[in-house]
Amino acid sequence: MGKRVGVLFSGAGHRDGSEIHEATLSLYFLDKAGAEIVAMAPDKPQADVLDHQAGKPQGEGRNVRVESARISRGNVRDVATVQASELDALLIPGGYGAAKNLSTFASEGANCSVDPEVARLIREVHAQKKPIAALCIAPAVVAKVLGADHHVALTIGNDAGTKDALEALGARHVERAADDIAVDEVHKIVSTPCYMLAKGPAEVGAGIEKLVAQLFRWLAA
Repeated sequence: MGKRVGVLFSGAGHRDGSEIHEATLSLYFLDKAGAEIVAMAPDKPQADVLDHQAGKPQGEGRNVRVESARISRGNVRDVATVQASELDALLIPGGYGAAKNLSTFASEGANCSVDPEVARLIREVHAQKKPIAALCIAPAVVAKVLGADHHVALTIGNDAGTKDALEALGARHVERAADDIAVDEVHKIVSTPCYMLAKGPAEVGAGIEKLVAQLFRWLAA
């Protein structure tokens, strides 16, 4: 049986959920590495629903878990039912859903809160010394949960405002290119900028391939 890697989705679509290129490329490289994927998402309403062409609110409500099932092909658990003991590692794709549905970072910055079940699972995974991977803006969620107590090293690329917010949460920011990774060996946390910097799927994929390879180096140790 392959290593069980939890993939924490936040909806479907970069403006209000998981960034689909980041999510699907993560699934691809995890599957290629032989992982058994445990898809999950909060079972709750989205913070908002946007027309991805016009960039405007659609004035309707959608459920984060239901929308995440579009990416996971229907098989997605409520994060509240997932225990760290079931997993060997946790990966969180980016997209504004990480900053809107997994947390309130998009609206509140360093004063944000994190969904209680998401925070619980991150803390449990970290406490069990299992690896965590965070893509794009998702490092903000990890910074909020672990930054104050552990000063984890993370990257979101080089955006000054977001970097300052992460450091206000207690994290240590490491500047990285779109196709590179930041590795915190002490806490087993790996992150990559993805569409914080990337100009297209090729750069995103290059970073995610390195990120998944790092996860599996830890898992093989």
